[in-house]
Amino acid sequence: MSAFDAVCFDLDSTLCVSEQSDAEIHQAVFDRCGVDPFFSPADVRAVDAAELPTAESDREFYESLYREVCESVGGDPAHAPDLAAATVEVVDPAAVTFREGAREALDRARERYDVGLITNGGEATQSAKLEALGIADAFDATVFCDPTDGVAPKPDPTPFERALAALDAPPERTLYVGDSHAADVVGAHEAGLRSAWIPLVRHDAAPATDPDPAPTHRLESMTDLAAVL
Repeated sequence: MSAFDAVCFDLDSTLCVSEQSDAEIHQAVFDRCGVDPFFSPADVRAVDAAELPTAESDREFYESLYREVCESVGGDPAHAPDLAAATVEVVDPAAVTFREGAREALDRARERYDVGLITNGGEATQSAKLEALGIADAFDATVFCDPTDGVAPKPDPTPFERALAALDAPPERTLYVGDSHAADVVGAHEAGLRSAWIPLVRHDAAPATDPDPAPTHRLESMTDLAAVL
């Protein structure tokens, strides 16, 4: 008997990665603002997005993010609104490709289980990524975490509960696959799901070695997910 009735996936950095490099986006944003970069992409990634105020738009999210970065590096937070506006202009939501092994992992899950998607971000932005990847119709349930639509972002348990209801799946027999410990593992466990944490390793930031709570499964790559499924 299978260990699961359903498998749900995160989107960003789990199923897909941006074709625009962090460095490329970072430089273009500061160029548009006419400001010399006073923090790095690593400084941005060091901010725990799950701790930021709930944002109702991409621009509002980036502004909160940059204010937090400015505080951490001693920069002027007055730059945050312009940096946020520039980021919205620079980032192309549709410029994405599958993370290595992700397409195969998704296909394998679809062969065996009901499959859901639970992703932070508004429907328009995230749907553009799904269309670019050719998987807009790949899921039995899709939940966009959008406060303007009444769905708080992960790690709030609400989006997980919505997906479970749509899939008619019990949480203890549902696996959630994501790259973010703070949003994906914590949120899944709060809602009673099991978790597969597959952090996207970057050259300037190593994932935690002993995170709390511990994920049900910690994997090195999306390819490794096959052994769990």
